Amino acid sequence: MTTPTENNHNKHLDLLHDYKIHLVKYIQELEKLDQKSEFAKKWNETTIKERRQELKVIDKILKNLIRF
Repeated sequence: MTTPTENNHNKHLDLLHDYKIHLVKYIQELEKLDQKSEFAKKWNETTIKERRQELKVIDKILKNLIRF
C-alpha cells in the first residue's frame, strides 16, 4: 500500500513528465513555423533556446527523482 506522500510524489512526477512532453511538442511546432518563415525563425529563436534549456532542467530533475 502506498502512502499519501508517495502518491503525491508520483502525481508530481507525472505532471512534470506531462509538461516535458508539452515542451517537446511546443518546440517542434515552433521549428515547423521557422521552416516556413524567416521572420518566424528570428522571432522564435530565443524562445526555442529557452525552452530547450528548460527541457534539460526537467530531464535532470526527472532522472534524479526516479532514481530514488
